[in-house]
Amino acid sequence: MTRDKKTFAALFSNEKLDELFPKSRTDQFFDALLGDAAEGAYDIRLRFKDFEPGRLVFDLELHQRPRKCLACNLTYGLPNVFARHPIINIQGLVNQISQLMDGHGRCAGWKLGNTVEITRQLHVVPLEINIE
Repeated sequence: MTRDKKTFAALFSNEKLDELFPKSRTDQFFDALLGDAAEGAYDIRLRFKDFEPGRLVFDLELHQRPRKCLACNLTYGLPNVFARHPIINIQGLVNQISQLMDGHGRCAGWKLGNTVEITRQLHVVPLEINIE
């Protein structure tokens, strides 16, 4: 059993992660949070970032929507919101990731890191998953 970044990058392709966390989930999140999906300032995408022994790292990418502002004050509190929100459903997402590991271990716990501003149009919330 090979456990390296290349192996996990193949398991967690952008296409596969878009199936796990479809674009429609962002609209559902903003509809529940704000009462109208069109009010949301960003779209959320799940992306594989890295593998280290005992740990997988994904990013919840927040892509600014056209004619919206991705201000830091909108995104810095998100790890706490995402960790508890039933539509984002981090625990369910981690369970699905564990099922996709195809004999390369299983997920044993997770945490969300602090929001990082990559650019004014892109912020990320790291999702760190411990694996056994």
